[in-house]
Amino acid sequence: MGQGDQLMATGLARSARARGKRIAFGDGRRILWDRHSAEIFRGNPNVAQPGSEMADDLEWVPFYKGHRIYNRIQDNRWVWNREFRASPGEIFLNRKEAAWSAGIGSGFVLMEPNIEDFKRWAPNKRWPYERYDEVAACLARDGFEVVQLDHGGRHRIPTARQVKSPNFRHGLAALKRSALYIGPEGGMHHGAAAVGVPGVVIFGGFVPPRVTGYATHTNLTGGAEACGSLTACRHCRDALRAISASIVFEASMIMLRNP
Repeated sequence: MGQGDQLMATGLARSARARGKRIAFGDGRRILWDRHSAEIFRGNPNVAQPGSEMADDLEWVPFYKGHRIYNRIQDNRWVWNREFRASPGEIFLNRKEAAWSAGIGSGFVLMEPNIEDFKRWAPNKRWPYERYDEVAACLARDGFEVVQLDHGGRHRIPTARQVKSPNFRHGLAALKRSALYIGPEGGMHHGAAAVGVPGVVIFGGFVPPRVTGYATHTNLTGGAEACGSLTACRHCRDALRAISASIVFEASMIMLRNP
């Protein structure tokens, strides 16, 4: 999940500094960060950096690449730890990031239709693009502005205002100014929880909302149990197809009218 994993980690670390502690994500000897860690943990007083392994204020949490607590691989699928519950994370934006986002406006609906194609399970999370387009058109018809962050994804929503985001942190700064997030389970839905924005999150049949979802979001599964298949599967395809554009639009309007 990349950035999403790191955002979940910040939820595990929340309030540690208030207890006089910092969370060391690693194996008990080494703090193990991946390529997204520095970006997401920047400015976070609750998280210990690599090189501080001998500090006396550490609490170790075994959450790192290859050991994420919430799942494991077995028989070509993710097996979900159903005892795990994601807690909203935190992102500590700096002044430049906040100032950049101020130029975008506020109160819009941020929509993300794209799934990272390099992941072999991407088809199991990809809601049809034409349904995103339909929801965006309905929102525009009812007077809501839709914004899409332009990060080179394969699909651009025709009725959305495209905003070029320098990086993921700037994207979260923009998300913080929105009224609602609509999109798949992943980094941006964890980001919405971290910045306190409600969401309509399209889970389908791949990941269980009870593990990586949040109570402040409407989490849509299409009525399916999560299978975790690491290759494209009919179960996940059918679950996504069961989530109509009207279901997403109606869920969005409920949240927009009752913030």
